[in-house]
Amino acid sequence: MESLVNLSAMAAQSPANTKGVTFGGVYSGKTVFVTGHSGFKGAWLCEWLLRLGAKVTGYSLPPPTTPSLFAQIGLEQRLHHIVGDIRDTAKLATAIQTAQPDFIFHLAAQPLVRESYRIPVETYDTNVMGTIRVLEAARTLAKPCALVCVTTDKCYENKEWVHGYREEDPLGGYDPYSSSKAAAEIAIAAWRRSFFKDLPVKVASARAGNVIGGGDWAADRIVPDCVRALQQQLPIAVRNKHATRPWQHVLEPLSGYLWLGAILAQPTLGRVGGEHLTGAFNFGPSHDANRSVADLVEEVLKHWPGKWEDRSDPKAVHEAKLLQLTTDKANALLGWSPAWGFVDSVRETIQWYHAAHQDSSSAALHRLTLQQIAAYEDAAAKNRIAWAPR
Repeated sequence: MESLVNLSAMAAQSPANTKGVTFGGVYSGKTVFVTGHSGFKGAWLCEWLLRLGAKVTGYSLPPPTTPSLFAQIGLEQRLHHIVGDIRDTAKLATAIQTAQPDFIFHLAAQPLVRESYRIPVETYDTNVMGTIRVLEAARTLAKPCALVCVTTDKCYENKEWVHGYREEDPLGGYDPYSSSKAAAEIAIAAWRRSFFKDLPVKVASARAGNVIGGGDWAADRIVPDCVRALQQQLPIAVRNKHATRPWQHVLEPLSGYLWLGAILAQPTLGRVGGEHLTGAFNFGPSHDANRSVADLVEEVLKHWPGKWEDRSDPKAVHEAKLLQLTTDKANALLGWSPAWGFVDSVRETIQWYHAAHQDSSSAALHRLTLQQIAAYEDAAAKNRIAWAPR
C-alpha cells in the first residue's frame, strides 16, 4: 500500500471538482438506503439527503428516545420509512433488494458505552452481526452502489496518548461497545477483501464520534444532560469533568460520509481513486476542539446560563479519559476538513435546543434544522472545502 506522502502527491495533481454543486450533485434523484435513520445522526443525515434531492429509504427500529429528532422534524412523512431490526436477516435483505439503492449508509447500532455494559451480547449482535448482515445484503446487488459503514473513533486500542489515532493504528476497545465496533471494522475489511473486489458495490468505513448537535436526546450524553437540566433550571450533573474528547458538530462527520459516498460512486470528484478509497477514514475536528467535559459545559453555559456541579463517581464503569483522531487521510485523499470549530459547534447546538425550547412545532424545528445545514454549507464553501459549492 502506498504511503500517505505518495498519496498526498497524487492528490495535489488531481484536485477535486464539485462543479459548483454540493457534493458534486451526485445525490440528486438517486436512491439512498439509510440504516438507523430514526436515530440522532441518521435523522440529520436523512434531512440533508432530502435537501440534496435524494430519494431516501430508511430502515430502523422506532426512535430510541422521546422526544426524538426524527419525530420532531416530521421525517416519517418525507421518506420511505421501514421499521425493522438490523438483526432480521430476511427483512433487511428484502428491503435492500426492493430499494435497489445507489448508496447505502449503515448507521444502525447500539451506540452507548455505558449501555454496552448492561447489554453486552445485544451490543455485539447489533454492532457486529448487524453490520455483516448489511454487507451480505449489499453483495447481492447487481448494480453500482456505494456503501459507507459508520463505526466510531472508539474502535482503536486507546492508550490515552496525546497524539491522534490514524487509520493504520491497532483496533481494540476496553468496553463492549468499543470492542464491538473494532470487530465490525475487522469484518468490514474482511468482507471487502473477500467478496467485493469484483463487484459493482464499493465499500468504505467511516470513524467518528462525540458528535453534538440539536435533537440529540440520548441518556448518558453530556449535551442532552446539560439541556435537560437547563430546561428544568437545575444544576448540570457532570460525572467525568476531566475526560477529553474531540467534540464536533454532527454535520462535520456527516459531510465526510456524504463526500466519501459521492467519491466512491463518482471517483472523478476525488483526488485519487481505486482501492485507496475503499478503506477506513477518520472524520474528526481540528485539534483545538479536543476539550475536556468541563470546558464543553462552560461553553454551553455561555449560550444558556446556568450552573454545573461535579458528580464524579469513583465506582463508575470505565470510560476513556483521552481520545482524539488524526484526519490527514481524509484531507489528503478526499479534500475533507472540518468547517466549524469548537465554539461554532457548541453555539449552533445550543441555539437549536434553545429555539426548540421556545417553539417545539414540527414546522419550526424542520426550518431550523435546514437553516443550520445551509449555514454549515456556507461555512464549508468559505473555507474552500472540496465538497462545498463555490
